[in-house]
Amino acid sequence: MLSQDDLKRAVAAAAIAYVPADCIVGVGTGSTANMFIDELAKIKHKIRGAVASSEASAKRLQAHGIEVFSLNDAGEMPVYVDGADEITRHLHMVKGGGGALTREKIVASCSQKFICLCDASKLVDVLGKFPLPIEVIPMARSGVARQLIALGGQPKLREGFTTDNGNIILDVHGLQIMNPVELESALDHIAGVVTNGLFARRAADVLLLGTPEGVKTYTV
Repeated sequence: MLSQDDLKRAVAAAAIAYVPADCIVGVGTGSTANMFIDELAKIKHKIRGAVASSEASAKRLQAHGIEVFSLNDAGEMPVYVDGADEITRHLHMVKGGGGALTREKIVASCSQKFICLCDASKLVDVLGKFPLPIEVIPMARSGVARQLIALGGQPKLREGFTTDNGNIILDVHGLQIMNPVELESALDHIAGVVTNGLFARRAADVLLLGTPEGVKTYTV
């Protein structure tokens, strides 16, 4: 019986095929991204380096001897590789369980191709069972929360957590996200919201899904 970690390792290994030689690769954050970093270390002599979406990923890359570039120095990248907390067959995602959603969204937006790595438990028909993370400027917390309640959500402060950008996270429970592109835009227009964890306007280009039968590939 394959464990969840076995499935994550399988998709992390499969993602290496999408990394061009002599490139700077965008790297996400979280347990699956960590496994991808470990796989990337095996071909580090073939790439120039990486752009990390969090301080934690940067440290892991550097520990493997992979040069970490700032996004401003790297420019547009051929590929960004990251996991997701939920993903649909349209390759719309909820991300941000690890709190790095803002930098993840920025690095993804500067990449030509987004490769999402997930185990089969993350594939859903409708987004929203996983609470939607929203990064908020601290002074706006209560005002943003009121507007999220008006949208039908139940926001909860992520206790004891500060993002790499110095902000807070509100995790929104109770949403059934039928139109993720529309909701992503609406949330971004709330004053005080830095980013929300819907990745729908910039969805994944490829999903590598770890299943007991092997890695399955989905594209739109």
